[in-house]
Amino acid sequence: ATASWGAKRGEDVRTIAVIALKGGSGKTTLATHLALAAHLSGVALLEADVDPQRSAQQVLGAREASAPACVAVTGARLMAAKFAALGLGKQLMIIDTPAGLLEDVSEALVLADYAVLVVRPTLIDIAGLARTLTLARRLKKPHTVVVTQAPFAREGIEPPLVKRALRGLDYMAAPLAPVIVRSRSIYQTALETGRSAEETADAAAAAEIAALWTFI
Repeated sequence: ATASWGAKRGEDVRTIAVIALKGGSGKTTLATHLALAAHLSGVALLEADVDPQRSAQQVLGAREASAPACVAVTGARLMAAKFAALGLGKQLMIIDTPAGLLEDVSEALVLADYAVLVVRPTLIDIAGLARTLTLARRLKKPHTVVVTQAPFAREGIEPPLVKRALRGLDYMAAPLAPVIVRSRSIYQTALETGRSAEETADAAAAAEIAALWTFI
């Protein structure tokens, strides 16, 4: 991802919106891990925290090492945040959108160059994804769907829950990311100290995040 920006500091600000209308999907965890992955690879970025819980801002505020900039905003203020990012010489803005607030999500999606749609492998979550997919397609926004909090495959065989979810997403013609983010406690425990899983000894989790960032 870092090699493909084509944007120099002060010239452009690429924008990625991380979206899940269903709460509890791991959206903020993923958005913040992507922000840290970009930061660790040398991308100058701003994370815009639109979620009223302000979890991303709290996580990055607890970080002891250098951290990506983070600002708490509303959907209506996202354009102003993007101009601020441009003025600060940022190359990227990652938007952590709120769950359930379709108006703010729509504002983020209109502004975004790319959308990451987050879904757990449950029928309820996949049904909720349909609205976001429809909106992304209507706006003709490039997007990918990331399955998160998935149980582990055993000997290369996915659990029935994941198989059913993947079939459902295939039926919806959802563009799937090639990386499934597994249900790992390290994702939450690392963020408690403002770190990414890439900065821990958990090689499998670090590899998942690195591979997803490279894809994006």
